[in-house]
Amino acid sequence: MSYKDLTSGHGNEHEAAPVLWLTGIPGVGKTTVIQRVAKSLPNHSLGGFCTAEIRHKGIRQGFRLEGFRGSSAVMAHVDFPKRFRVGRYGVDIGAIDELSRTALSREPPADIYLVDEVGKMECMSTRFIDALRELLDGPCTIVGTIARSGSGPIADLKRWPGSTLWEVTRDNREEMPARVLAWLRCKD
Repeated sequence: MSYKDLTSGHGNEHEAAPVLWLTGIPGVGKTTVIQRVAKSLPNHSLGGFCTAEIRHKGIRQGFRLEGFRGSSAVMAHVDFPKRFRVGRYGVDIGAIDELSRTALSREPPADIYLVDEVGKMECMSTRFIDALRELLDGPCTIVGTIARSGSGPIADLKRWPGSTLWEVTRDNREEMPARVLAWLRCKD
């Protein structure tokens, strides 16, 4: 196989949600995989969100969360106060909280939840972590991107019962959307 299967799931006393985590180095194309998967599912109701860069004159200034149900919010920006920060970005935890409430809600239920991404910024929000864990405890199918390294919630979510973890690389990123779609077909 051309993808690296890092773990193949864990046993659990109750039926866990099928979860596919995509990890890899920053900039390898994880978000592009999620966007291509979303475009390939026009007849499915989608929950979750994608993360988009905010650029000014070619320089990254921040990140916007764009919900598949229409909501969006600026999550981090170089001009935001630095009370909560990751690198040079101030993080708006309230924006993450609010988008988590709508994009990760099981009401109305979605066929598939696409979550891009679970990283340091998103994990600053306890509401984000709680909403994601609630989805993971339910019958939802989830495909998400997750930071390659990290402790706490990031490490815990990678080990979640029923989870599969694939690494996106420069060598497999073009074929990864088709592999994710094949994985989703197996979960129907």
